[in-house]
Amino acid sequence: MTTKKTSQGKQGFKTGEHVVYPSHGVGRIVAIEEQVIAGHTLELFVINFEKDKMTLRVPVAKISSAGMRKLSEPDLVAKALETLTGRARVKKTMWSRRAQEYEAKINSGDLISIAEVVRDLFRADTQPEQSYSERQLYESALDRMMREVAAVQKLSDIEAQKLIEAQLAKGPRRGKAEEAEAEADSEGEAQDEAA
Repeated sequence: MTTKKTSQGKQGFKTGEHVVYPSHGVGRIVAIEEQVIAGHTLELFVINFEKDKMTLRVPVAKISSAGMRKLSEPDLVAKALETLTGRARVKKTMWSRRAQEYEAKINSGDLISIAEVVRDLFRADTQPEQSYSERQLYESALDRMMREVAAVQKLSDIEAQKLIEAQLAKGPRRGKAEEAEAEADSEGEAQDEAA
């Protein structure tokens, strides 16, 4: 049995509000339902991820452990956009290890961490092609960041993507020499940490 509540808020969240669910990105709470499951009544947030054509039901009691949060404040969005203009920090470790770290950052739901992935995996037209897995991670991070920037700044997805790409274009140019220098810097940092 399902009972829908539409206007009532729970734990600081209310229907109609955009939220960030770490493993799926930005969604909108469309209802708060009560469902009887195995003889227990559970209150659930019904979150719609329109772009993914997906609906998620999250128990109200589990939102903090799931990492669900409100949209970032505008100053945090500005800081994330500023992160994009920094120098890419690419560790010289095996790709599989870096890919796991990037995936963890994307699924953390932390906007600054997602911006770091976008910055580190960004390739300008003058740079060599990315591998398929690099491209997939880059697009995933870009999509998550774009959706949150769009929701916070009330932009379309396309306008938010253009804003992000403009910020990336302000970053330092990375040619072969600068990439080698960045890798040497990260090696030096790793040696410093080991000492």
